[in-house]
Amino acid sequence: MLRLELVKRPQRSALFSMLSPFIAFVLTVIAGAIMFAMLGVNPARALYAYFVSPLTEVWQLHELAIKAAPLIMVGVGLAVCFRANIWNIGAEGQFTMGAVAGSILPVLYPDLQGAYLLPLMLLMGMMGGAAYACIPAFLKTRFNTNEILTSLMLVYVAQLFLDWVVRGPWRDPMGYNFPQTVRFGATARLPELLDSGRANFGFILSIIAAVLVWLMMSRMLKGFEVRVLGSSSRAGRFAGFSVSRMVFFAFMLSGALAGLAGISEVSGAIGRLQPAISPGYGFAAIIVAFLGRLNPLGIIAAGLVLGLTYLGGEAAQSSLGVSDKLARVFQGMLLFFVLGCDTLIHYRIRLVKKAATPDGAAAGEGVQ
Repeated sequence: MLRLELVKRPQRSALFSMLSPFIAFVLTVIAGAIMFAMLGVNPARALYAYFVSPLTEVWQLHELAIKAAPLIMVGVGLAVCFRANIWNIGAEGQFTMGAVAGSILPVLYPDLQGAYLLPLMLLMGMMGGAAYACIPAFLKTRFNTNEILTSLMLVYVAQLFLDWVVRGPWRDPMGYNFPQTVRFGATARLPELLDSGRANFGFILSIIAAVLVWLMMSRMLKGFEVRVLGSSSRAGRFAGFSVSRMVFFAFMLSGALAGLAGISEVSGAIGRLQPAISPGYGFAAIIVAFLGRLNPLGIIAAGLVLGLTYLGGEAAQSSLGVSDKLARVFQGMLLFFVLGCDTLIHYRIRLVKKAATPDGAAAGEGVQ
């Protein structure tokens, strides 16, 4: 009788740790080619439509920046949580509540036109996301609940709240009964970067957020505290760090960046609140965080790669007639291969042969 065991390696390979995201991407492309062949689509043509065609026009590069910006913002915040060994899976809900909180002023007070309006909206979006993230943080520190479950369940509460708001009290009375708010005024919209496309300053905000968090993690005491408590909470307590305060800090920072991404998306690409404001950025950002090795600067590149999968799904749908849901398939395969590569970097597989003993027990013999 044979079984497989994972045995922790005494020392992991620095080279393969660095190459792991690239290996995972190559394996994803190979698996994607096999998938397209099984669907009866030419793999070379499909992969070109998916990964190359969306980069051939200037306006498509603008769309890539629009898709990548929220992924980078949310992914950077999640990286801090994950480095602290805190599993915030509810960034999608924090994204939604940040969008709702940041939209209070342009929806309820549409006559406001000052230059202060947009900064206030962004600040309120961050506060809304951070406040919503405090709920699973409080439940974890006060009742020791599992933050994975609580943060995930709160996603659906936020989505239902957004749906109720845009269909009820905030519905545009002049909107022909469509479930949407009034369109934001010019001073409530993020300005566009260039005249050649729709990309707005949300992308610049995402880069700034990534750089600031990188500086915090690599140059400041708070970043050292995150790393220590993430590696060993007991060692962190001996150093005088508080686990409870770290839970709130990580959740609030992650929620604030998710809320900033939410209001940036609404005030930039969309221009109003509506029932669907995200194609799943909060969940896809989990892949972005791990693909970027939980490094804020690596997350910038990873966000662009995941943004490309969204554009590739739309391009493949129009040119090949395949489902746009293939983008989710590619994202899932990418996460699977990233985690698989990381597992093999940290562990080796050992085949164990079990031999039955006279008393019915089994004796294991390792096969290297």
